[in-house]
Amino acid sequence: MIRASIAMVTYNGARYIREQITSVLAGMGAEDELVISDDGSNDGTWEIMKDYEAEDPRISLLQGPGRGVKQNVAHVLSACKGNYIFLADQDDIWDQAKIEKIAGILEQKQCGLVVHDAVVVGEDGQKVLRDSFFNVKNSGPGAWKNIWRNTYMGCCMAFRKELLKDVLPIPDTIEMHDQWIGILNDLCGYGTCFIPDRLLRYRRHGRNTSSSEHYKLPRMLSNRLALLKALRLWKKSRKEN
Repeated sequence: MIRASIAMVTYNGARYIREQITSVLAGMGAEDELVISDDGSNDGTWEIMKDYEAEDPRISLLQGPGRGVKQNVAHVLSACKGNYIFLADQDDIWDQAKIEKIAGILEQKQCGLVVHDAVVVGEDGQKVLRDSFFNVKNSGPGAWKNIWRNTYMGCCMAFRKELLKDVLPIPDTIEMHDQWIGILNDLCGYGTCFIPDRLLRYRRHGRNTSSSEHYKLPRMLSNRLALLKALRLWKKSRKEN
């Protein structure tokens, strides 16, 4: 039986992928797996990861669907076999205690999803820019809070596998997969825990796919309307099934 699945998505991440994979592997147990879906990298990322896969049987590589980050996340999640699912970016640095700490909380079954804090660092992975991502985001649980302003950070999230049946498929129309996963966990009543442990160095650089900056008002409103529509369709489908 697989305990924890680390679900990582990659795209042209050769510059940082070695440091990230090494940090993830350092915290994994023999009963854990690292599943990586690459969405068509052409910078050597795939070849680097193949070398890791050849050396460690806990690693599985997948060819992504080529439809962007959200569907690459959905693709890797559908291949995960663990009781606990950890989302992972390609360019962060994990604390060695992260998997054990979060798996222990999920095992207690007091919450179905855990979000931990992170230190925001520069491109070198060392210089501290912010000592708490929670403070930057004013992070906390609650569906309406996170519809208004998302504070679910995928790289800091892990959840019980039961949630997969509710979050898949991930709609193309929404802006962020982590927001979708976190809000559905709230709506399903599985319980969400935000913990202050800083178990990751979140690397900021010019190629991040997510941003800490606010969108302008028209895009913000468009994103929220799209999310509310997707949630309404999800709720309708859930009732019908």
